Amino acid sequence: MTPLRLSEGSLEALKWIALLLMTGDHVNKYLFNATLPVLFEVGRVALPLFIFVLAYNLARPDVMARGTYGRTMKRLGLFGAVASVPFIALGGLAFGWWPLNVLFTLLVIAGTLLLVEKGRTGTWIVAGILFLIGGSSVEYWWPAVALGLAAWWHCKHPSWWSAAAAVLACAALGPVNGNLWALAAVPLVLIASRIELRMPRLRRVFYAYYPLHLAALWLIRIPMSKAGYLFF
Repeated sequence: MTPLRLSEGSLEALKWIALLLMTGDHVNKYLFNATLPVLFEVGRVALPLFIFVLAYNLARPDVMARGTYGRTMKRLGLFGAVASVPFIALGGLAFGWWPLNVLFTLLVIAGTLLLVEKGRTGTWIVAGILFLIGGSSVEYWWPAVALGLAAWWHCKHPSWWSAAAAVLACAALGPVNGNLWALAAVPLVLIASRIELRMPRLRRVFYAYYPLHLAALWLIRIPMSKAGYLFF
């Protein structure tokens, strides 16, 4: 099967599309009490796109030598911790904190892939444990982590089997989302692989944007609450 090849610009474009969809979804969730179904539905496409971009980057042949895993995991952990403050303050979580925000979902994916990449029996066992425990504690749970593994596998070893695994993992987000809109990410990725876009790569924008936009939504809700708006 022909390997997926995306230009840096096309990969960056997918990331920006995901950012826009995620922002619309969060505006709907946190400011409009999820009363705008269109924003909710198209927002389901954001996570698979983020996961694919992460998996594609971690499937590059030189990631171990360049220390990409370590840098990526440190950023995800740091900004995920910072984002936890507004994420928890915005509410809607079980026990006041569960599940952990999506940056931790990506962190669990990266950590599991690193252990799998090392290719030893012991690290495979630890990867399975991380998958089970980590997947139970983050947004979108095990289907999201499984999608990261399947997308990475397909990027490294393209075949009809790996492609089917990635699509099935994406479809497995359906019970979590309540719909199958996540599958719309599949044609977007395929289209991006056929065109070459030129966009500047802003490496740290996504990491900073995630906690900042949550903090902005949290601050916006303060005067809205004082004006009589109710948030659930």
